[in-house]
Amino acid sequence: MQLFWHRRDLRTADNVGLAAAADAGDVVPVFCFDDVVLEHAAPSRVAFMLDALAALRDRYRELGGDLLVRHGDPSAVIPDLAREFGADHVVWNHDYSGLAHERDEAVRAALDEQATTHEQFHDAVLHEPGAIRTNAGDPYSVYTYFWKKWRDREKDDPAPEPEAGTIADVAGDSLPDADALGFADPDAELPAAGTAAARERLEAFCERDVFRYEDARDYPAEGATSRLSADLKFGTLGVRELYERTEAALAEADGEDERESVREFQGQLAWREFYAQVLQFNPDVVTENFKEYEQPIEWRDDPAELRAWKAGETGYPIVDAGMRQLRTEAYVHNRVRMIVAAFLTKDLLVDWREGYAHFREHLVDHDTANDNGGWQWAASTGTDAQPYFRVFNPTTQGERYDPDAAYITEYVPELRDVPAAKIHAWADLSPEERADVAPDYPDPIVDHAERREEAIATFERARGDAE
Repeated sequence: MQLFWHRRDLRTADNVGLAAAADAGDVVPVFCFDDVVLEHAAPSRVAFMLDALAALRDRYRELGGDLLVRHGDPSAVIPDLAREFGADHVVWNHDYSGLAHERDEAVRAALDEQATTHEQFHDAVLHEPGAIRTNAGDPYSVYTYFWKKWRDREKDDPAPEPEAGTIADVAGDSLPDADALGFADPDAELPAAGTAAARERLEAFCERDVFRYEDARDYPAEGATSRLSADLKFGTLGVRELYERTEAALAEADGEDERESVREFQGQLAWREFYAQVLQFNPDVVTENFKEYEQPIEWRDDPAELRAWKAGETGYPIVDAGMRQLRTEAYVHNRVRMIVAAFLTKDLLVDWREGYAHFREHLVDHDTANDNGGWQWAASTGTDAQPYFRVFNPTTQGERYDPDAAYITEYVPELRDVPAAKIHAWADLSPEERADVAPDYPDPIVDHAERREEAIATFERARGDAE
């Protein structure tokens, strides 16, 4: 008898650790609600996770077994369950955050103490952190070079789903609701969770949008992204299955432009693994700048401006649309994530850690490595980051990537009767004209041109090269 411990792999198909456990004998699947992990959770992610667990439990029942559900310290719960079911071996898949490392080491020590063997597998990534290195043997800190090796490295096939009869016939458990875990129901509208829903999203994306991804992905109103980020976060879809489907799309592509679009999407999987590697070898990046400056960056402390950014009331339409999408969907389009992060860290000169914490509180797809990498990229403090002197102009970003203001007006109803040209010119309109065309929408809280110069000067002082 073996125990398989689910964490960020809430699926039975293409689950490397589960497939290995099923090859060796009867498997008892278990999920443990860990209060230490829940301290870092949010209502949207708890709700999605509970739905994903319900779908996982249903699939185990179809396979002739069930899912055990416990609540407590895994270093006590997992060894106790091993003894209870007479399991002589415990299997799980790696997670790469610092919190996960501490938790897993405690579980390993407890299992060793009672002489229960254990085994871990790399499942959440195509290439484990550290597998792709420079010729000198160092982890990459520049994405482009990482990507070139990543794309040429052979990828594993999807792991087989356990066959019926390999899952132990045990009585499962009911799932708690969010309230029992200490969370309110989310205000945001969330996507359907579970492997079936994830596969539907994958198929819909690969039928059309993957072939126009390179040209359309930066335009939020186009809806040309996969929306699979929450599925990868919780592992309701295996990354090998996802990659295999994109390889099939490559074969189906009509011409080099479509093939290049598919490769561009595959590059996003490489970015995900690049940031996982950064976190693995630099765990302090969660709270510290990756890039060292000569002097501390002089972040501004303006609670009113920070509140306006969080509320989507900055007076910069594309920024406000993104922040309101976050509230209503627990999600933000990737291009807009960059825009709102750049606005916070450069126009408002607010410490990136404030933005990271706010996104962690609200995003359904929050992933420590990805989100930290994205925030530090925007703040010019991360590895292979945006240069400090390239400051996004929120007005031109809106004009370029939402020319008809379709995305903006979807999330900012105060501007729905305003022509797109005036929406994009909002910062240049007179107060009287703004009051006339959209009296309920705020004036810009800062002057972008002035704040751009201030941001550049601030980073130059931190670099030690300002006079």
